[in-house]
Amino acid sequence: MARKLATRADDGAPIFRSEQELAALPASQRIRWRLVQARQRHHANDNIAAFVREGELAELKAEVAAKLQEVLQALVIDTDSDHNTNETAQRVAKMYLEEVFRGRYVPMPSVTEFPNVERLNELMIVGPITVRSACSHHMCPIFGKVWIGILPNEHSNLIGLSKYARIADWVMSRPQIQEEAVTMLANELQERVRPDGLAIVMEADHFCMHWRGVKDTDTAMVNSVMRGAFLKDASLRREFLSLLPRKQN
Repeated sequence: MARKLATRADDGAPIFRSEQELAALPASQRIRWRLVQARQRHHANDNIAAFVREGELAELKAEVAAKLQEVLQALVIDTDSDHNTNETAQRVAKMYLEEVFRGRYVPMPSVTEFPNVERLNELMIVGPITVRSACSHHMCPIFGKVWIGILPNEHSNLIGLSKYARIADWVMSRPQIQEEAVTMLANELQERVRPDGLAIVMEADHFCMHWRGVKDTDTAMVNSVMRGAFLKDASLRREFLSLLPRKQN
């Protein structure tokens, strides 16, 4: 007899599926089932790589392409005779899964850490790192720059300069709002580097303002996260902020 697997519906009632029934579901439902079973949050800006099995990203891509084709049809676009949109659904699905939302579906890139042998304890600034993200409200692009300030201590782990950019890209390649994205990046760096102080500033253009709504092309958003010494020491905070070559309007 096939072993039964259980989850719960929105109303709390149990739903039982055999392993064979689960395997027959679309990839998105199988992945969601694992997330629900593990009581794991899966918001737009969460990484769910641990719940995606080998081969399922390809299945997801095909599933998303089919749904996008329905969207194009609902927009009354004749993709059969229009050579420009004939394969648009497949292209957009590939873009979402493999590029702009890639940070949701793949593990964090490998990051080599080195001990702070020389006991460095002076301010380091990395940036500007170019980042690309997407607003989770309208799925419009966000383009920006990130500056990272680190005040290490003798117990800190040092990572290569390129790794800051790789971690930033991994965090930013998800649908989200800028305020949460900067906090998530700070959490990842704090856990890996363990400095006395961590500061992050992000300045970005939001196409949900440029392209729609008020259609204001001049407004950018700047926000920051300050932790440890940067939060407690005003002079250190001023030094960091004064060294950032932000664009001048």
